[in-house]
Amino acid sequence: MGNFLFDDCVFSELTEEIIQSSDAFSCKNNDLDEFFNVDSFHYSRQLLGKTYCFRLAANVRKIVCAFTISNDSIRVDDLPNSRGKKIKSVVPREKSMRRFPGVLIGRLGVSQEFQGKGIGTELMDFIKSWFVVSNKTGCRFLIVDAYNDKNTLNYYESNGFKYLFSTENQEYLSIFREEETQGESLKTRLMYFDLIELTRFE
Repeated sequence: MGNFLFDDCVFSELTEEIIQSSDAFSCKNNDLDEFFNVDSFHYSRQLLGKTYCFRLAANVRKIVCAFTISNDSIRVDDLPNSRGKKIKSVVPREKSMRRFPGVLIGRLGVSQEFQGKGIGTELMDFIKSWFVVSNKTGCRFLIVDAYNDKNTLNYYESNGFKYLFSTENQEYLSIFREEETQGESLKTRLMYFDLIELTRFE
């Protein structure tokens, strides 16, 4: 079975020049559309993250998907005791580490034209393998602050991501530290994927 992104697309950094010379890129989410079309360049110039894309090889004006990554870490001291122990337990000599290196997937979107074709999963597989094969600085975890809606959370769950906090209320309290605010909905949920899982199959 072929891989559309590898077989039919070209990979590159998403630059302002590419956006300007391409057909309009939209993934049916106003926040994502504005980021990729406008804010990602400012983000890159401030050294806050890098945005990459796949374009259709037969027509490079069509951007198929894009994603933004930046350095991050999982800080064990910020997690509930049980979850912190779980993270520590998978890493040897955990007592000497209070945070574990990771990469944040800050934004990820598939063009409306190419949605529903499994490309989101292909893109996530690419990101995972990219950091396993080219792990130049040490990256143990992929981290995402996912939109707190059913479709987005289902996407990350189906791609092997787990919640950093076992409940939404627990995560809310870790951010706001106010008991009286519990029960309110979060806009996003923190999730992670342990890249060591992929090395076990090599």
